[in-house]
Amino acid sequence: MSSPAATAYFWKGFRDGTPFIFVSGPFGLLFGVLAAEAGLKLVETMTLTATVFAGAAQFTALQLMKVDTPTLIVIASALAVNLRMAMYSASLTPFMGAAPLWQRALAAYLMVDQSYALSIVKFETEPKLTVPQRMGYFFGSVAPVAVAWNLMTLLGAQVGGRIPDSFALDFAMPIAFLAMVTPMLRTPAHLVAAGVSIAIALLAAGLPYNLGLIVAGVTAMVAGARTELMLRRRGLWA
Repeated sequence: MSSPAATAYFWKGFRDGTPFIFVSGPFGLLFGVLAAEAGLKLVETMTLTATVFAGAAQFTALQLMKVDTPTLIVIASALAVNLRMAMYSASLTPFMGAAPLWQRALAAYLMVDQSYALSIVKFETEPKLTVPQRMGYFFGSVAPVAVAWNLMTLLGAQVGGRIPDSFALDFAMPIAFLAMVTPMLRTPAHLVAAGVSIAIALLAAGLPYNLGLIVAGVTAMVAGARTELMLRRRGLWA
C-alpha cells in the first residue's frame, strides 16, 4: 500500500472481508479446541496455524496425526486438500502477476477461499484497477479473516484442554468439513468431483495410513476437470 489509492482499496477490501470473520472465527476456535483435545501443546497448535494457514488442510493434518500417520503422509494429504489454491493463484496471475515478488509471495501465503472469491470478482468487474490497488484490495480482504482465525485458534487452544471428555467434540470435525465443502458445490463439475471422492474414499478405506484420502482427492480432481472440459466443449458451461 504505497499510495493513497492502494490504501483506499485496502480498506475497501477490509470492509468486504469483515463479514467472513463470522465463518473463520468459529472454525478457528473449533480447530484450537480439537487440537488441544488431540494433545497438541499451545505452541504446537499455533505453529501449525502460522505455517499452514489453511483451515481444511489443518483439520486434515490434525485428524491424521491423531491416528499416528507418518509425517510424509500427513504433509501429502494436507497438500492434496489445498491444491485448489494453485488454481486460485493461476486465475489471479493476470491481475497480480506484475506485483513485486515479496507481495506475490505474501499473497500466496495468505490465499484463502474468501480472499480469492472477493478479489476475483473485484478485479473482473473493475478491470482498470492498477496493480497496487489490486494488491491493496487483496490484502485488505484477507486481513480480518487472518486475524480472526489466529486469535480464535489461540482462544480455542487455551480453553480446549478444560472441556470435559463427556462433551465428545470429535464429532465436530466431520461436521466442520461438511460445512466447508457444501457451499463450494456450485457446478456440475463440483458435484461430480464430490461424488467421485466419496465413492473412491469408501472403496479405498482399507488402504494404510489413510492413503485412500489422497487417492480419492486426486481422482476427484481429474473427474471434475474432465467434466468441466466436456461441458465447455458442448457449450454448456456458464
